[in-house]
Amino acid sequence: MTGPVGVGFVGVGVISDTYLENLGSYPDVRVVILGDLDVDRAKAQAEKHGVAEWGTTDDVLAHPDVDVVVNLTIPAVHVEISSRAVAAGKHVWTEKPLGLDRESTAELLRQADAAGVRIGSAPDTLLGPGFQTAKRAIQSGVIGEPMFASTAFQTVGPDLWHPSPAFLFAQGAGPLLDMGPYYFSGLVSLFGSVDRVAAVGRKKLEERTIQAGPNAGTVFPVEVPTTMQVITAFEAGQQAASLLSFDSALERHGVFEVHGTEGSIVLPDPNQFEGRIAYVKARKSISDGNWGEQEWIEIEQEGTLTGRGLGLLDMVRAIAEDRPHVATGELGYHVLDVMLSAQESAASGEFVKVASTVAPVPTVPVDFDPFVATL
Repeated sequence: MTGPVGVGFVGVGVISDTYLENLGSYPDVRVVILGDLDVDRAKAQAEKHGVAEWGTTDDVLAHPDVDVVVNLTIPAVHVEISSRAVAAGKHVWTEKPLGLDRESTAELLRQADAAGVRIGSAPDTLLGPGFQTAKRAIQSGVIGEPMFASTAFQTVGPDLWHPSPAFLFAQGAGPLLDMGPYYFSGLVSLFGSVDRVAAVGRKKLEERTIQAGPNAGTVFPVEVPTTMQVITAFEAGQQAASLLSFDSALERHGVFEVHGTEGSIVLPDPNQFEGRIAYVKARKSISDGNWGEQEWIEIEQEGTLTGRGLGLLDMVRAIAEDRPHVATGELGYHVLDVMLSAQESAASGEFVKVASTVAPVPTVPVDFDPFVATL
């Protein structure tokens, strides 16, 4: 690949703005066309972000200057659109989750391998300087050997603010498949493949009401558990406990802690590209029952800050450099397998063995600079 690499979008909903803003600032890529079921919406986004062309999905897939398709469609059609892009000879960057079932998602990866194209899968927050600085600190031994992790995402629910939230409560979403990819991708990046999963789940309401936007007052069904608690056991021996909820009056976003033999570290919100990184060392003694305050050691974030689209950029550079990219389709598939296993465990009440594995996730070099032309 030589740059700038041509990019086309399929789907220009809410999340497309941040992708377009960021990709427009990377000299190694160039957005050439936007496609959507609503062509007028594609046109409006193209005019807003200075993209020369717009049209339908077919227009994007047939465009001769498109090397990579960004798939921002709803989860239910992620595999379908990605498969069509692969058949058109395009590399794919897809929003999470990679797919909704193991069979079609695994087939997508086989198709891409046979076609000689790559699949990249969100989230790419794990490439951000916040998570990467923390990962390097853990690898350097600041907390000794990692033993277990705790993560949490709690909110009252996206129906409070999203103008069209029904898809977030449908099959293929809920807090597990909507927010879980951020947390489980981070855990797998740190600890490697998950061996087995146990989970419990429930939902607060059978129906919810849209609270914001032009559809406020509209009632829609809740199809999936809206609170999930998941235990993951990793092949390397670590464990993690993860809470994911759309039912919590207490708002807690981005809790991500790793506890080791010599200390504990707080990582940034895995849905963000930056954040606080700090650790404490294990106490040596307690005098007269006086616990006192623990001393936090702050870690300065290293690397260039940017946002969504970073994973796509890493993928196109990796193609040119003939190296693995970080947020691979295989990582996306393993995380999907973990989440589907959690669903199955919640239904059966038993641990579920995770069949898939994934290669160790590469660490991003400190000097990775999205704003420098390299292709």
